[in-house]
Amino acid sequence: MIHVLRLGHRIARDHRISTHCGLVARAFGAHKIIYTGEKDVHLEDSIKNVVKNWGGPFEIEYSDSWKKIMGIYKKKNFCIVHLTMYGLPIKKEISKIRKKRDLLVVIGGEKVPSEVYHTSDFNISITNQPHSEVAALAVFLHEFFKGKELEKKFKKARIKIIPQKTGKLLLKTR
Repeated sequence: MIHVLRLGHRIARDHRISTHCGLVARAFGAHKIIYTGEKDVHLEDSIKNVVKNWGGPFEIEYSDSWKKIMGIYKKKNFCIVHLTMYGLPIKKEISKIRKKRDLLVVIGGEKVPSEVYHTSDFNISITNQPHSEVAALAVFLHEFFKGKELEKKFKKARIKIIPQKTGKLLLKTR
């Protein structure tokens, strides 16, 4: 099971980025995203509407404390993987992470507190260059699942894309 913890959501600044974190988490095989910072009903509704139309399962949850969430997941024996450009290279660590059953993948927003680095089991860099948490999450999940997430089927989808060489073809059900 993979859950994603998005740190420090700010409504005015991060709405699209946090939405994209949720979309990537869902599409690339995670089961849930938990966000902290400012509670954002619009963010939650956006993700819930995607799940309603494009299928699931996938959940979004708000918490007022990343410390509490990380503590709960530690007690549940989840492996905590923090994605940061300051960590160890993903290529050197991914085989160890794949052996873990349950993951909490932590992605930042605003400045990440040093306690996150110390609480995490792995601090993983996708690259040691500045990039977005959306890109880091996508690359991490792609590496973790060895590309198999690209073939994932979603249950109860109302909308499905029929792949085409050109044009757009959607299958819609009610």
